Amino acid sequence: MLKLYRRLARTTLFLCLVAASTRAQTAPAATPQSGAQDATAATSEPSAPTVPVTLFPHSDSTRWLLSGQANIIFQAHPGFHSPYSGPNSLLARGEYKTSMVGTLYMGYQLIANPRYNLDAIYDEESAGGRGVSEALGLAGFTNLDVVRNPSLGPIPYLARVQLHQTLGLTDKLVDSPRTQFSLATKVPERRIDLRFGKMGLPDILDLNNPGSDSHLQFLNWTVDNNGAWDYAADTRGYTYAAIVEYDDADFSARYALALMPTIANGIDLQWNLHRASGQNVELEYRKTPFAFLPEHLLDPKRKGTVRLLGFVNHANMGDYRDQIKLARPTSAKPDITNHPLQSTTKYGLGLNFEQELTSDLRVFGRFGWNEGQHESYAYTEVDQTFELGGDYAGNFWGRPNDKFGVVGVSNAIKRDHQNYLAAGGLGFLLGDGALSYAREDILETYYTAHNWRGLFTSFDAQLIAHPGYNNARGPVAMFSIRTHFDF
Repeated sequence: MLKLYRRLARTTLFLCLVAASTRAQTAPAATPQSGAQDATAATSEPSAPTVPVTLFPHSDSTRWLLSGQANIIFQAHPGFHSPYSGPNSLLARGEYKTSMVGTLYMGYQLIANPRYNLDAIYDEESAGGRGVSEALGLAGFTNLDVVRNPSLGPIPYLARVQLHQTLGLTDKLVDSPRTQFSLATKVPERRIDLRFGKMGLPDILDLNNPGSDSHLQFLNWTVDNNGAWDYAADTRGYTYAAIVEYDDADFSARYALALMPTIANGIDLQWNLHRASGQNVELEYRKTPFAFLPEHLLDPKRKGTVRLLGFVNHANMGDYRDQIKLARPTSAKPDITNHPLQSTTKYGLGLNFEQELTSDLRVFGRFGWNEGQHESYAYTEVDQTFELGGDYAGNFWGRPNDKFGVVGVSNAIKRDHQNYLAAGGLGFLLGDGALSYAREDILETYYTAHNWRGLFTSFDAQLIAHPGYNNARGPVAMFSIRTHFDF
């Protein structure tokens, strides 16, 4: 294990030096975010002249938005130790795969009055290529762009269509960055935001500026999202939902009601809310979580945010303990789907923080927990997760649009879930046929280089100990090269 960590560190350092040697930019700019970002988060430094970070210019003064992105990831791993494997195992032989995601973002301000702004959002997307081992065998899978049902293919599909209404509760306006999901650049400081339509819940909930963007930052599923948050979504990550949000100067509260899939990791959604639904509540406080530190250690002007998330899902989920009992008399392998149509409940919570330490250095972390007795249904097979990491902008070496990041994640499952996999049961992601349980520990690092306008190149390395929570298999190292275009 120590040798692998040293090898990962040497490889990462080499890739960082290669990326840093590409052509430097002439003026500083903030790194763009391809996904939704916290509209209330602001840097503590004054704005500076910027170089373009999109291939084509975009005006913030128009009522319409037309932009796009493309993300291409080449990912590979060498062979690793594996005395046995099962139907849902990460392949022990070396393999490589390429994924491609392209999104066209369109929006129009139907009402441009800042007090009562109304946006219409429409996004088309295409997801092609595949993940290593068909995205099986890891709870913390190594590429968030991968669609877990490869039979869907790269045919373009509707990703988002929604209305976003702002209801101002004060005449005081504050600046707000324009994003693909919120077009107004001035918003009331105290307001209610309403969203209704098709969306991804992580567009709005569990955001974390250093750790939410798989296109320019980390790649792992359980880094960019809280792995224990089994958020309502189809296999592509989208659902139909209604979100109510209250925003004040330092505080936000959000409630989301969303449709669950009809089967675990399914593409079809259950429209009968009496049978299935996902309910989510998030509280956000935009004050430094490290306010107890003296001023000589941390400038109080440095921005920080803490978010507390809770969720309750109702769906046709199986119970691990019940399925083990059902299979025991015949010595058959338990099957979590072998139950009559029912509505059961899964609940959990998450804690999320981010903190500026200097103008270039940020730290972040997450903790997540769910009850673990009922079937992992929509996101991934994690019942508990800890995450801690940070990123550093490249101003020190004259490349302000570059970023370097490192993070550690430790994922776990509860005893009922462990016993189910040990008895040969299969989840929608995991199943080696047996299990010698250990936590799935992940170390990830990346360097993203801004090459020209909207063109970025990233080098990413991940080391996973105990893939699929199996102490008998691994560790495995995963290496990635990512090319990203912002149009």
